[in-house]
Amino acid sequence: MQNKDFLHSSINKIIQGDCLEVMRQIPDDSIDVTFADPPFNLKKKYNNYSDKRQVDEYVAWCQKWLYEMVRITKPTGSIFVHNIPKWLIYFGSYLNEIAIFRHWIAWDAMGSPLGRTLLPNHYGILYYVKSDDFKFFDIRLLYKRCRKCKYILQDYGGKKNQMHQFGPLVSDVWTDIHRIRHKKRRDEHPCQLPIHLLERLLLMSCDEGDIVLDPFIGTGATAIAAKKMGRRFIGIDIDPKYIQIAERKIEETEQTKINGCFASAFLGKVITIREKDWEKLKEAFYIPETPLELEKTEILLDQEKRRHFKYEILNTSKSSLFFGIEEKE
Repeated sequence: MQNKDFLHSSINKIIQGDCLEVMRQIPDDSIDVTFADPPFNLKKKYNNYSDKRQVDEYVAWCQKWLYEMVRITKPTGSIFVHNIPKWLIYFGSYLNEIAIFRHWIAWDAMGSPLGRTLLPNHYGILYYVKSDDFKFFDIRLLYKRCRKCKYILQDYGGKKNQMHQFGPLVSDVWTDIHRIRHKKRRDEHPCQLPIHLLERLLLMSCDEGDIVLDPFIGTGATAIAAKKMGRRFIGIDIDPKYIQIAERKIEETEQTKINGCFASAFLGKVITIREKDWEKLKEAFYIPETPLELEKTEILLDQEKRRHFKYEILNTSKSSLFFGIEEKE
């Protein structure tokens, strides 16, 4: 039974339970963004879930929660599903019947050689909507630069005057965000996504105060990203151990704002912004005056304006590092 009271009581909480049973209690067209990062059926070691199913069984189960994700997403909302290409082709085939395809986002995730196959080198994120009236915001990422000389790697030739001061618009191939490889940044979970990956999706697809739902919340990446970006969240997970980790990390998380605008930061650098926020954001940066200078010099937070901000390293878990930038009161 769908229940509006249940929806409101679940906001900014993580619910322990089966995602199908929980989502079936949420009304139609009530969530702004749904994001799923389900088990990949690769025999990973979870506490309360067997990641080993027959193909038909796994696909049938996935279709059930995909249906619920689409049902509860608003006509203005977005649906994101993260997985490996092997399963995404099944998911896409089903989603094409009940939603509208927007993109297959590929993000860099170097895998291990498996033999008699191409080297697996990306994860995919399917991006679907329910109507032509969906929310979407142009977003920008930092320029890719040489680690030593700091020059922008892309050759703009005689068109340097067309370079945006922050960086280019984001495409459907993300090579600047990588898997979490270092143990010091990992939780006790077999599959963990970078927080700034989720922040980018949220900046692109929803507004401050919107509701984001993740039916496989794990140790809380989606909820943490939502809180840092000023969104509300609903998380679901079957495992109480993962929920305990997530709740602790969420409690220690703060919003990331610059000049009143949400921006995604990682290890001390602002890496994703909304195009529409740049006029406000750029006041906080030192920006080279000419395109030639910009080509060889990174933009930095302006030393004169740093006194308007506080910088805080947030150790939201023993294994995760986040960098927050917030306006002072």
